[in-house]
Amino acid sequence: MMNYGMSEIRNITLLGHRGSGKSSLVEAMLFTSNTIGKMGSVDLKTSVSDFDKEEMKQGFSINTSIVPLEYEGHKYNILDTPGYSDFSGEVLSALNVSGGAILVINGVSGVEVGTERMWRFLEEMKIPRIIFINKMNKGVHNYEKLLYDLKEKFGKKIAPFCIPIGFEESFKGFVDVVNLKSRIFDGEKCNDDIIPENIDVNEVRNLLLEAIAETDEKLLEKYFSGEEFSKDEIEQGLHNGVVNGEIVPVIIGSASNTIGVRTLFEMLYRYMPTPQELNDGIKTGYSLDGTKKIERKVSEDEPFSAIIFKTIVDPYLGKISLFKVNSGKIQKDDEILVANKNEREKISNISFFRGGRQITSKEIKAGDIGATTKLIFAQTGDTICDKDFPIIYKTIFFQKPCLYMSILPKEKIDDDKLSTSLQKLLDEDPSFSISRNFETKELLIGGQGEKHLQILLNKLENKFGVHGILKDPEISYRETLKEIVEAQGKHKKQSGGAGQFGEVFIKFEPNIEEFNFIDKIHGGVVPKTYIPAVEKGLQEAMLKGKLAGYPVINVKATLYDGSYHPVDSNELSFKQAAILAFRKGMESGRCVLLEPIVRMEIMAPDEYIGDIMGDMNKRRGKILGMEPKDYSEQLLIVDVPESEILKYAIDLKSLTQGKGRFEYGFLRYDELQENLAKKIIDSRK
Repeated sequence: MMNYGMSEIRNITLLGHRGSGKSSLVEAMLFTSNTIGKMGSVDLKTSVSDFDKEEMKQGFSINTSIVPLEYEGHKYNILDTPGYSDFSGEVLSALNVSGGAILVINGVSGVEVGTERMWRFLEEMKIPRIIFINKMNKGVHNYEKLLYDLKEKFGKKIAPFCIPIGFEESFKGFVDVVNLKSRIFDGEKCNDDIIPENIDVNEVRNLLLEAIAETDEKLLEKYFSGEEFSKDEIEQGLHNGVVNGEIVPVIIGSASNTIGVRTLFEMLYRYMPTPQELNDGIKTGYSLDGTKKIERKVSEDEPFSAIIFKTIVDPYLGKISLFKVNSGKIQKDDEILVANKNEREKISNISFFRGGRQITSKEIKAGDIGATTKLIFAQTGDTICDKDFPIIYKTIFFQKPCLYMSILPKEKIDDDKLSTSLQKLLDEDPSFSISRNFETKELLIGGQGEKHLQILLNKLENKFGVHGILKDPEISYRETLKEIVEAQGKHKKQSGGAGQFGEVFIKFEPNIEEFNFIDKIHGGVVPKTYIPAVEKGLQEAMLKGKLAGYPVINVKATLYDGSYHPVDSNELSFKQAAILAFRKGMESGRCVLLEPIVRMEIMAPDEYIGDIMGDMNKRRGKILGMEPKDYSEQLLIVDVPESEILKYAIDLKSLTQGKGRFEYGFLRYDELQENLAKKIIDSRK
């Protein structure tokens, strides 16, 4: 594969709801560009982009695949992303290095949940886009209704570029209202033809010309004066409108019959921005210490810099780092700086990556996407750059995990391998997390949903031979004292020679803070050198309460009396005396169980808020407020016990048809009602 100049490169993310036909469209593009001689199939496990074993097994995309291809003297780096919301991290990383996007819609299903979610990503990241309505030959009978739904959901920027010729199984092509010609499928390929007499393009074309006019004052003046636009004016107006996000072209086709693919290629080249065109051709980063802003031109003449947007862990090749070059160029044997880690590494090889196949290259220039292997320090989101001209670009944002499970090895022999294998998967997929709960001694993994975690389990087994089991995580309850008590602790031990002696009198009482220790000793009845040992003993004793063995919190301990022996007393004696006093105090006082409360921020469309509030009430949640947001959504703020929302990611998806999302974080501990506390205590005993 030859190297292309920036003006000939288009970096395009392919995204949409699951089942919309994204991977099939990639096959059609590969076939139309003569990159492959025969179209592969997801169902037959022969598609180029779904090459991963787990993807073949599941029958849907899990990872973003990079598919570079050449068509009529131009290069297109197609980033084929998964449609499942559980793998949205893959979409976000791809969009970070894209200049444009193709939003693929299943014409039969219309605007689906995933379509709306992907549109929002594109809006928030200000990515120019084209909508490709796929599967027009599979039962689409009301194109006008489709366009109406698109405009209703996404606004007046939706601009149809095509009028279908035939519907459902008789769909055979479309009229291109920009170039005023039709494209007809003859059973093998599409051919240009005249516009059928029964199709009137004037209404659609006038709407398109009006949208073009609104991109430029001179064009607007010309439009109102009734003058015709030249071909160049139309093309430039559409290009400006698409790049600025004012126009979103809608084209139609059928990936399985390669209908609309040539038109798609032409539009990507004409209307999508070049790598140099975005943000005025400037990339902004920071110095290694983060104090100084640095601007770097998107140019081959600048020092090398790139961002790693994806990592693939291959059992045979090792770690493969996929990167987008922002400036300069990179060659084999170059020494580069991993700026985020301030570590130097040597580039052992560079290549273009198509699906699972490497295409060796001598160099990769600014604006292009490439791959290298065996980088030790570099991770997804890191900047790699010229060691003499360091720069750090903004790292890639990934949504926080919303479903946490405890993971343990199925076989004890896999215990050591589990953590290291998960760490390798984390290099590949930063949208999940690994943590250790030292209190419950559990290894926890957090993901974007149930399917996400299940796929991680499958990858553990397929890539590293480690069999894992998921179970609900334990809740970290606490205990506390609800009344004032006083207790004596006396430690006395005599076993020949020097003995051990320490005696303390301590008052325990409820407290707002987690723990306070007050020294009220007078007259030296407990020497000052032993008082820290008393505090240390209390802190150790508080790790295990009397009710169910959970740590004790919110207690104030006041040491007010005691006694010592001039020979037998030591720090250990007073530490033990404090432990005894604490245990006696807790036994004599009324203790209760506390449960962790989290604050949740739930975002969902208006129509689901009532159901969510009712569901939260059943979960013992306390609704604090509600804020209206964009896209006819509401932000619901709720305090709720953690035990009630362990699998809320699954429940909310069901409750809102996949349109809701949430984040949460620990807030405080509250007293657990008696009947529920009894169940916890009984289960622990």
